[in-house]
Amino acid sequence: MSASEETLTVTIPPAVKHAAYSPTSSSYGSEFSDDTLGDPNEKAFQQKIISLEQRIEDLEAQLYNRPKRFAWIRYFILDVYRRLFSLVFLANVGVFIAIMITDRKLLALVNATAANLMACGLARQPLVVNSIFKAVCSIPRSAPLRLRLLAAKAHHYGGVHSGCGIASLLWYTGFVGMMSREFWSSGQTSPITMPAVVLSYIILALLLAIIMVAFPTFRVRKHDYFELIHRFSGWLVVALFVALLFVFCDDFSKASHQPLGIFLVKLPAFWFLVITVMAIVHPWLLLRKVPVEAEYLSSHAIRLHFSHTSTSFGKGIQVSTHPLRDWHAFATFPDIDGKGFSSVVSKAGDWTAACIANPPTHLWKRGVLIHGFAYVMRVFQRIIVVTTGSGMGPCLSFLGDENRPDIRVVWQTRSPLKTYGQGVLDMVAILDPNAIVIDTDRSARIDMVPIIRRLVKEHRAEAVCVVSNPVVTTRVVYELEKTGTPAFGPIFDS
Repeated sequence: MSASEETLTVTIPPAVKHAAYSPTSSSYGSEFSDDTLGDPNEKAFQQKIISLEQRIEDLEAQLYNRPKRFAWIRYFILDVYRRLFSLVFLANVGVFIAIMITDRKLLALVNATAANLMACGLARQPLVVNSIFKAVCSIPRSAPLRLRLLAAKAHHYGGVHSGCGIASLLWYTGFVGMMSREFWSSGQTSPITMPAVVLSYIILALLLAIIMVAFPTFRVRKHDYFELIHRFSGWLVVALFVALLFVFCDDFSKASHQPLGIFLVKLPAFWFLVITVMAIVHPWLLLRKVPVEAEYLSSHAIRLHFSHTSTSFGKGIQVSTHPLRDWHAFATFPDIDGKGFSSVVSKAGDWTAACIANPPTHLWKRGVLIHGFAYVMRVFQRIIVVTTGSGMGPCLSFLGDENRPDIRVVWQTRSPLKTYGQGVLDMVAILDPNAIVIDTDRSARIDMVPIIRRLVKEHRAEAVCVVSNPVVTTRVVYELEKTGTPAFGPIFDS
């Protein structure tokens, strides 16, 4: 053990925390009592301790593992989400080139387009998503850590959705190009008719619109428009593609002197579209208007209580004030009385601000409760949960699992007691009686990475769970991963 490490262990007692709030006490601020702070000598001693602690943390940061080689590429440029996207897209590109060189059959392009549309839709289907999480995260905690770390990447499944979406545009563009060439060059002898050509170009325009609004810049700045365009254009693309398939197959079945029904059932694209339609329709068959009991916490947050069903660890709910407008997903956690579950909503936009100002009595919900990012953390034995603001909501879902990992909590937020209430703080105390809660109204925002690294060593944590806004989540996860600490955060891709 180095001299610096020995000083850290001996000099700094574990009870000294950065502007920490203890959920088990009625006060927040530092761990020193008001009586102690009244003594000038004690104040000076406290300042020396904090100053020494900060110096040791700075020294520890310098002595910490150096960043891994190519860390920026491995953990940021080519994270697991982008690797999945690249794998799916490049595999499609390879097959596309092979078909364009050798076969060039329109039906092959139709089948490939439909297959990618199906995979794209299934990657967002709640039942499929829940099955992915259940299957991948069923790995026991006795399994090798390397294997469990791989399983904990299950929440990157959105890379398949994006990859198949872009690939479907590639295939469909090739199909439209070849069909147009055959239609215009063959003239009256072509089995392709004008309605099929018109439909194909309308679908192409819609696909381009869907992909353009999905670019991160537009999606973040105009999220409501992104959601509406993405959803309704997606529905329209599938409906028009079904119509195009019937028109296109009718033309070809007549040319081959074969009944349309027989031609369709032998075509893989037909069955791919059947599955796609079922995947889209299913959640809307479960559309319900459910009662909501709103608990006003502060001008910044509200807690919504639901009683129409129960929840379990790591699940979220999608709600809306109108079924055809914007939908919002929130993490759920069981109520302590066991009569339902709750979601914490904080002010982060027009919808959430309106929800706090005018608490709803009923909300629309669709589909089933869906597993989210937090569910992957169940594969670990000991974890550090790091969150800011209302990010504590998803973390409280750990209360739904009696077999949850051993948890330490670091929560940085403004006025925790005033903003979220004693009830939320009591639940935090259940997760971690010694939670470090940083009140930013008293200490300002601080860099949590040194605190996290120290807790990882003290707690012998296998992973760190980070739930915050996109900027903080990305930065903290990268800072930890580049020095060898496994860290995970949600994927902000919807």
